[in-house]
Amino acid sequence: MAAQEPSPPSSMENNKPGFPKKILANKLEDKHLCNCCQNILRRPFQAQCGHRFCFYCFNRTVGSGPQKCNACIKEDIFEEPTSILAFPDNAARREVENLPAVCFNEGCSWKGSIKDYELSHEGKCEFMILPCPLCKELIRLNEKERHNERECPERTLNCKYCKEPFHFKNIKAHDEICPKYPMICEGCAKKKIPREKYVDHIKFCSKFRTPCRYHVVGCDMSVSTDVFVLGVSVGAALELQLHSEKTKVADLGRRCQELEVKAGTFEDVVCVLNREVERFATTTEASNRQHRLDQDKIEALSNKVRQLERQVGVKDLTVAEMEGRLREMSATTFDGVFIWRISDFTKKRQDAIAGRAPAMFSPAFYTSKYGYKMCLRIYLNGDGTGRGTHLSLFFVVMRGMNDALLKWSFNQKVTLMLLDQSNREHIIDAFRPDITSSSFQRPVSEMNIASGCPLFCPLSKLEGKNSYIRDDTIFIKAIVDLTGL
Repeated sequence: MAAQEPSPPSSMENNKPGFPKKILANKLEDKHLCNCCQNILRRPFQAQCGHRFCFYCFNRTVGSGPQKCNACIKEDIFEEPTSILAFPDNAARREVENLPAVCFNEGCSWKGSIKDYELSHEGKCEFMILPCPLCKELIRLNEKERHNERECPERTLNCKYCKEPFHFKNIKAHDEICPKYPMICEGCAKKKIPREKYVDHIKFCSKFRTPCRYHVVGCDMSVSTDVFVLGVSVGAALELQLHSEKTKVADLGRRCQELEVKAGTFEDVVCVLNREVERFATTTEASNRQHRLDQDKIEALSNKVRQLERQVGVKDLTVAEMEGRLREMSATTFDGVFIWRISDFTKKRQDAIAGRAPAMFSPAFYTSKYGYKMCLRIYLNGDGTGRGTHLSLFFVVMRGMNDALLKWSFNQKVTLMLLDQSNREHIIDAFRPDITSSSFQRPVSEMNIASGCPLFCPLSKLEGKNSYIRDDTIFIKAIVDLTGL
C-alpha cells in the first residue's frame, strides 16, 4: 500500500489542470490533450491559432503578461508576434466530457463519462490513495477511519484511568506518571491502589517496611509500621553520633558563608554585564523592527508593481484585439464582392514551402450588412492534391452575429479569381455549394471547414515574368452571387 502514489485531489473549480490521461477508457487522441499540461482538456479554450488549452493552463500562461503560443513555436508555424487570444471551446468541451472514463485507482470498478467522473467520482473514490495527516503513511480513503482509530502510530488516545489524552507512542511513559494508575502495595499486596493515594496507604499499612528514621546517619535497618516504635530505643544509641555529625555540618555552614560572599561579588559583575546585554538587545530589537517595517514597505511596493504589470498586460491584450478588429473592419465589404491584396508574395510563399505558414486567412466580408459572414483561405504552395504544384484557394463560411436570421444551408454561387494586373486573362473558377456538406451549414464554431479549389492555379504560371505578380503583390477576388437574397 505504501508503495503506491497518492491519488490526485478532486476539483470542480476552474483552477485545476487537465484530467489524468489514464482515466480514458478508449484510445487517447491528440486533439483531446491540452497543449500546455499535456493532460486531457478540462474546460477547453481554443486560441486563434487553433491550439487548445485548459482554462487553468491558459490563465497561468497569460497571467504574467502577453505570451506567444508555445505550441505554434514548437511546430514552427508561428505567424504574428502578438500575444495569444482564446475563447471557450464549448464543442470540444462537450466532446471531451462525453468520452468514456474509468477510475484508475487499484480495485475500483467505476465506469462512466468524464463528466460523470468529475461530478460524482473524482476525489470521492473509496480506493483513492491519500497520505495520513499525522504519520504521512499512504492509505485508501475507505481505510482512513480504521487507520486513525487502530493503526496510526501518531494517533491520540485517552487514558482509561485518568482520562487524559496522550500519543500512542508515549503510552509507557504516561503509565509511569499517571496519577490514577493502579499500584500494588509491597507490604500487604493490596491491588488497584491509585498512584496518587499510594503514599498515604504505605504510611498506615502495618505490613509495609520502611527505613529507620536514622538511616541518614548510618542505620540500615528497615521496620514495619507496627514495630516502628521499637526503633526509638535504637535512637538513643545514635544520639552521640548525630551530635558529631551536627558539628561537621556547622563547619560546612561556615565554609558555605565564605563562598556566598565570593558569589555575591561575582553576581555584581554579572549584573553589570546583564545590563549591557539588555541595552544591546534593546538596540538590536529596534533595528529589527525598523528592518521589518522597511521589508513590509518593499513588499507592498513590489505587490503594487506586479499589479500594475498585470493591468498593463491586460491592456496590451485589449489593444491588440482592438487593432485586429480595426484592421478587419477596414477591409470588410458588404456587397458579396471582396478583393484581397497579398503583399510580400515571395517571402510568404517561401514560408509556405518551409511549412512555417502553409495557409493564410483573408479578412471577413459579407453578402450584406446583416448577411452571411465569409472569408478566403489560400495555400501559396498548394494543399491536398495540389501541394507543391498548384496555388490552392478555398471559400470559408464563418459564424456571424445574424446567423439566426439567415437561410441555411448556404446556397449562393461563388466565383474565385486571380486577377491579371494587365486586365487581359484572369484565372477564374466558380462553384455552387453542396447543400448537404457541413461546410455550408450554419457554423457552430468560429468557422466551417474550407471548401474550394485545391488546383486553382498552376504554380508554373506564377514563375518568371508574369502579369499576376506586380511589385511582389497579387490580388484575389471573390464574388458571391446575391440572387435570391
